[in-house]
Amino acid sequence: MSWMRRALQLAALGEGRTSPNPMVGAVVLDAGGTLVGEGFHARAGEPHAEVGALGQAGERARGGTLVVSLEPCCHHGRTPPCSEAVIAAGISRVVVAMTDPDPRVAGAGLARLRAAGLEVIEGVARDEALLLNRAFVHRVHNGRSLGILKWAMSLDGRTALPNGSSQWISGPAARTWVHRLRARCDAVIVGGGTVRADDPLLTSRGMRVPEPLRVVLSRRLVLPTAARLWDTVAAPTLVAHGPEAPLAARAQLDAMGVERLELAACEPDNLASALAGRGCNLVLWECGASLAAAAIRQCSVQQLAAVIAPKLLGGHVARTALGDLGLDQVDQAGLWQELRLERLDRDLVWELRAPHRAEG
Repeated sequence: MSWMRRALQLAALGEGRTSPNPMVGAVVLDAGGTLVGEGFHARAGEPHAEVGALGQAGERARGGTLVVSLEPCCHHGRTPPCSEAVIAAGISRVVVAMTDPDPRVAGAGLARLRAAGLEVIEGVARDEALLLNRAFVHRVHNGRSLGILKWAMSLDGRTALPNGSSQWISGPAARTWVHRLRARCDAVIVGGGTVRADDPLLTSRGMRVPEPLRVVLSRRLVLPTAARLWDTVAAPTLVAHGPEAPLAARAQLDAMGVERLELAACEPDNLASALAGRGCNLVLWECGASLAAAAIRQCSVQQLAAVIAPKLLGGHVARTALGDLGLDQVDQAGLWQELRLERLDRDLVWELRAPHRAEG
């Protein structure tokens, strides 16, 4: 179990850079149980974890054990099958945390190893491995990116004053945490209202290279002609819109060199599917109340990240994080499951996972 935990630690080093692939870590022990090789999947298109660990081990891998957080692949993609590399290295035993949900693998990699005479042990630290690659598993099973909805609010649940002033509710430590959160994600999503009101930059401030894709969801492309998001040197920007978007507004974005995507309907679930098709495992919703509520209603959000500041903003018409969720009774509201509660200087960050019914 300790070596599998090491493999999972290695896998996490690739966070934010492996999509559409999962995060994978591997260690190689020689025949006597001594560590002789380590590796992790650093970036999509680069060598997989098993290949890196086996390459480091060299001949010392022969007769040894491979401990890997995900089933070795058995298909040709941008890299050769890892199962064949494991067999060629002379490994005698493979310990795996979880099978690969990708239908191109789905147990076939382990079957190939067993057919070659290797001992295969699976299910070691499976729950930890599933949690680490929850976004990848969600995309493969559902055809949609896993969504995190983030907001910052005062102690009385306000995200802005009645006049729209919102900078800054949270402190510097929490804002740096948000930059790290963006660095974990493949895309950051806002609505047109946020672009008009806040002119956001939506980058990780260099914590991730390349920066995550910045996405604007706007039904009719009522967007400012000047915005920081239109500068795609800092980070790529995609504007998704509905079929009703005027031709003139489309042409304006095209002239600025901003990528557009027309959706069959300008809805969060369609966007989540489109981003999954682009290989996005994990996306971050940093949108206003109406779009956030729609994303929750359409099961495009599976996790919350609420930054809570010890301030009172007040106001009967002050902004809140969510619009109407369509509930008639309080007992219709499912209980979100706590993942983590963390103090960041003066603020709290509360991360929660969706009730099971919202996992779709």
